[in-house]
Amino acid sequence: MRFSASRVAFGRHESFHLRFCWLSKGFTELQRDLTLVTDVDRATLALGVGKNMVVSIRYWLRAARMIRESDSSATKLGDFLLHPSQGEDPFLEDEGTLWLLHWLIASNTETATTIAWFFNKFHKPRFGQQELRAALGAYLQSSVESYRRPAASTLRTDVSVLTRTYARHQSAGSIEELMDSPLAELELITETGKNSYQSLFGERPSLPCEIVGFALLQLLECRGVQVLPLDDILQSTDGYVSPGTIFRLTEAGLMSKLEELVNAYPRIFDLRESAGLRHLFLRRELPAIDLLKTYYQQASSMTPEVAA
Repeated sequence: MRFSASRVAFGRHESFHLRFCWLSKGFTELQRDLTLVTDVDRATLALGVGKNMVVSIRYWLRAARMIRESDSSATKLGDFLLHPSQGEDPFLEDEGTLWLLHWLIASNTETATTIAWFFNKFHKPRFGQQELRAALGAYLQSSVESYRRPAASTLRTDVSVLTRTYARHQSAGSIEELMDSPLAELELITETGKNSYQSLFGERPSLPCEIVGFALLQLLECRGVQVLPLDDILQSTDGYVSPGTIFRLTEAGLMSKLEELVNAYPRIFDLRESAGLRHLFLRRELPAIDLLKTYYQQASSMTPEVAA
């Protein structure tokens, strides 16, 4: 959740954007048989895709923090969300799940560096792929160790995968290209023309306050603090990721989500003003996943476990 000059990754997606069913299918098959991680030939049969796609599916599961980097075993969050019989949303049917996955990927500075850079460091509302490549290249020159910088061809592919992961495509040359990513549902990037896009800040009415709360709890834990100034939530500071920019929230939109969060969970969160600046306070520590449990229980019309 903090940008590093050496802990970065590019091109590991094998040039494939995230696709519907990949996370649920890949998670189920890998946890059923972890030997598929090393036995690519058997994995192609189990997943019904080619070898490069097998590698890409594994990458996206790691980028979304559903499986561990070390051995591809399920993370606690992966089991909670994608377990085929006990997971809360293995088929990504709840839009809140898409917002959650977006946060998990876009805050993963070490595994999904290009996506994290875009949603935390790039703020132009309208752009083309060439402009994106130039801006990303400039960032790498100034902020990433020379031995960790990828080739220009890898950057070109990374930028293409970024836009194909987040933007619905108006035209496509093949059936494969018509397979939009589930994250395109969020409309965080919109294709406005050939190689032209926009990514606008807004109110995000479909973004649940619990997903924002989850992001804040993770960020507070990562920073080792219990108080965050509004500016540190609104934009990336000190190299840390920012919920405000990742969710593409305007200042008014962010304040609305924070107020909703505080009203819903007054024993956990509080907003206060100090020296003319607004701060978010964590009133009591709470595992971030517990807030997700509350969200999915509410979505299923069940009684929440986390007391407001």
